[in-house]
Amino acid sequence: MRPGRVVAWGVLAVVVLVTVAPFLWMLRTALSNNRVLFTDPGSPLPVDLTWGPLERVLGTATTAEAQAEGGSGASLRFWLYLRNSLLVSTTITLGQVLFSAMAAYAFARLRWRGRDRVFLVFLGALLVPPVFTLLPNFVLVKELGLLNTHAGIVAPYLLMTPFAVFFLRQFFLGVSREIEEAALIDGAGHARIFFRIILPMTSAPIATLAVLTFVNAWNEYFWPQLVGQEEGVRVLTVALGAFVASTPQTGPDWAGLMAAALLAVVPTLLLLLAFGRRIVDAIQFTGLK
Repeated sequence: MRPGRVVAWGVLAVVVLVTVAPFLWMLRTALSNNRVLFTDPGSPLPVDLTWGPLERVLGTATTAEAQAEGGSGASLRFWLYLRNSLLVSTTITLGQVLFSAMAAYAFARLRWRGRDRVFLVFLGALLVPPVFTLLPNFVLVKELGLLNTHAGIVAPYLLMTPFAVFFLRQFFLGVSREIEEAALIDGAGHARIFFRIILPMTSAPIATLAVLTFVNAWNEYFWPQLVGQEEGVRVLTVALGAFVASTPQTGPDWAGLMAAALLAVVPTLLLLLAFGRRIVDAIQFTGLK
């Protein structure tokens, strides 16, 4: 093996190690006894290996058992918060991908006066920091009576975003126009072309956008915390913040928090494993090597 290849593999190994290290440390902390966690802070292995933190998060441990391992005894309704996160993230993903794809098709395949100018103006929204729209969105959601509802959490993200439209438009432009013209000659309308031809041919980039949208919605914290404070609609990221705030006298339940964070990562990891091939196909679709 040539020296250059050896160096490349070495650099890649270091990058992988740096990337995976936080997850390994999170796993190590999630399997440690919180009461004695700081007696050996430099150990790469769990300190006093136990399933207690996971049991506390899943609600199978009693208050006495939780406090015996340094937990706060506070309850974390993990399955409720997981359901809320899945509901919110899935709804946002389905809505945003569908409407963004329709808008991207209009900008890429339909011919209408002022199309390119409108697209440039629309794309200019990428320059607007999200914090600028936070207050108007909150006022609108409040006036609509959607505070502390799933609809209020979903509303600002349900429709298209400039990035999603721009992302899909670039792929739609790469689809051969001959196929579309042949479908028009056969009597197909634009709706049929969009759903029967364009979407199947660009399934890889659409799957990529769906994964990115789901992960962003899953990790969103500030907006769900602002409009969804009631426990019935609280998402997992907000619940983790409330869980760490329930601090016992001995200090935060870091082991329980890491166990909850570890379980919260599982859905996104499963999604990445399921659609990882599609993401690679989307990169190949662009011609990048």
